[in-house]
Amino acid sequence: MHSELNRDAIATLVADFYADIRRDTLLQPVFDGAIGEHWDAHLGRMVDFWCSIMLASAEFKGNVYGKHMALQGIGPEHFRRWLGLFDAHARRLFAPDIAEAFLAAARRIAASLQYGYFGRVDVAG
Repeated sequence: MHSELNRDAIATLVADFYADIRRDTLLQPVFDGAIGEHWDAHLGRMVDFWCSIMLASAEFKGNVYGKHMALQGIGPEHFRRWLGLFDAHARRLFAPDIAEAFLAAARRIAASLQYGYFGRVDVAG
């Protein structure tokens, strides 16, 4: 368990979490459809993204909302599964206070995206 929040710890979270995503029967087709063969680049961007959020590193540059809104066929079940997997990994890898900070950020992001997709938050996390 990581008691310190740093880039290496975030990279572990990203690698473990997305390994589960790639095995998940609901999420894997969505992610593979969007990412294709570019998983290494995506994982690097996700490390930058979470470092920007959790460490205020400002490493990530991109349009998260726009990229996600371009995806078709997204439903509440996708958010439920994504948040559930993220919750499990954050709690397994980090001390409770750090895990809660990750989860608060993930819930905010998920809520914003759900407003874009559904006009409301169906899955609070």
